[in-house]
Amino acid sequence: MTAGPLAGRDLYDDPDFFGRYQSLRAARAGLNDELEQPALARLLPPLRGARVIDLGCGDGALARRLADAGAQRVLAVDCSKRMLTLAARHPHPRVRYQWGDLETLSQPAASADCVVSSLALHYVRDYRGLVGRVARWLRPGGRFVFSMEHPVCTAASPMTGWLTAGSATVWPVDDYAEEGGRDQQWLGRGVLKYHRRLATVIGAILDAGLAVTGLDEPWPGDEAVARRPDLAQHRRRPPLLLVAASKPARPSRAGEG
Repeated sequence: MTAGPLAGRDLYDDPDFFGRYQSLRAARAGLNDELEQPALARLLPPLRGARVIDLGCGDGALARRLADAGAQRVLAVDCSKRMLTLAARHPHPRVRYQWGDLETLSQPAASADCVVSSLALHYVRDYRGLVGRVARWLRPGGRFVFSMEHPVCTAASPMTGWLTAGSATVWPVDDYAEEGGRDQQWLGRGVLKYHRRLATVIGAILDAGLAVTGLDEPWPGDEAVARRPDLAQHRRRPPLLLVAASKPARPSRAGEG
């Protein structure tokens, strides 16, 4: 019997998948270094003295960069014990690593100046619920900045990747309106991700009382493609979606505007 896809909370603790993922990152063969992290950095606010929560911190590299950028303290949360073991090998005086499931994570109200998440939210089943909790954790004026797989990439069920059509390859944007779980074969393992329409991604932020302040769909430039020709495919469809949002500095009043 073929094993079912691994959910995000279990994926990175699977020994075989974990090993393959670490090899991918060591080879710098993913999208993190070339596209995702530079785009995330462009959307982040100044962090001097900020209290930050990093959701899905992985090996803690981003959390440590946030602290080095001036954050007063960073709470770095992940549900993978293997990832947190890696993170613990690189302690930072202003970073605290914590095990936590993003589906149920709780934090005190108005306890964070910034909440950041790098390529983790497409594993979260209750995205709307998490966004609502993040809005409560933020102080007035606080920011929420995250990246996720682009809805164009997660739409097809199952997530098949590029398909051959005659002599060409095409990316299937099918089942777009049907939100929910998607199976994907990635690094030799079945993975469970969640597809949402762009309207749902943004709508949940607005419904939580946050204002969208930035959007990005990063793509590789000529120099990046020259270094890594495999990146050229990401000019044909957007692989990533990044969103920045802010909590109003003070409640709006009827009649203002």
